[in-house]
Amino acid sequence: MNDMTKTSSAAIKGEEHWTGRDGGVKLFLFEKCAGDPKNSIGTILFVHGSSMAAQPTFDLQVEGWPGSSVMDWFARRGFDCWCVDMEGYGRSTKDRDNNAPITQGADDCFAAATYIQKLRGKRPFLVYGISSGALRAALFAQRHPDLVARLALDAMVWTGEGSPTLAERKKKLPEFKSKNRRPIDKAFIHSIFDRDHPGTAEDKVIDAFADAVTALDDSVPTGTYVDMCSKLPVVDPEKITVPTLIMRGQWDGIASFDDLVAFFARLPNPDKHFAVMPGISHASFQQKNFALVYHILWSFFAQPAPLYRG
Repeated sequence: MNDMTKTSSAAIKGEEHWTGRDGGVKLFLFEKCAGDPKNSIGTILFVHGSSMAAQPTFDLQVEGWPGSSVMDWFARRGFDCWCVDMEGYGRSTKDRDNNAPITQGADDCFAAATYIQKLRGKRPFLVYGISSGALRAALFAQRHPDLVARLALDAMVWTGEGSPTLAERKKKLPEFKSKNRRPIDKAFIHSIFDRDHPGTAEDKVIDAFADAVTALDDSVPTGTYVDMCSKLPVVDPEKITVPTLIMRGQWDGIASFDDLVAFFARLPNPDKHFAVMPGISHASFQQKNFALVYHILWSFFAQPAPLYRG
């Protein structure tokens, strides 16, 4: 196994990419790698959630806060790191008449994966998704298991049973159904960190995150909110055949522990893991305890393949 303490001395390079999808959709991708990406130990595809684009979530830069960019952290340890703005977010297409539901996000993941493989070679991905991004990633893995080597699902929800966040969100379901986009601002981003257990993130990190999110979007699609409030479950754990890690913050209000355990029990691959992350609420990469989140994810992505399968 690779040593997590060993980091590359090569400079980390960030590169912008674009790919397309049916209907004239243009998707923005961002890549970070130290050295030649063709020599990387694995290719990670990061999948963002409902209320923010990819780069603020995965490549946040906060002065005086080392580790603010998960893409930098994994790039230094030998991975080729990618993220993609789903349709309706960030720099990807925003002008089509749809609310960007979860199934469409899985299509975006496939388009991104197809582009990356043409550019970097045909090896399966290490896929991480958070919140509704976990549902996008899970549906992508369910549809295309050949493209996924390992799947990490953070802040995941399956049926929605026992979720206080979704119970509160359902009160505004008629409003979400009535339009394709909903407004966001810095106050809304701050509310993500206050709703479950205030104090789990540094104020300067929340401020930087809110600035980065709202620099790209003043509104985001409603589709994931509609799906999570009225259409769950949208994935079938029994059809997710790849090695899978479930990550749950101690105080995350999206998914109840019992809901996730029931999902976990139905995953057919024996290489499956369930991690409860102490001191974490919802946005795990922006938390004070981010280092343990990175460690859990790294240990799963760097796990050696079994020699004996029975």
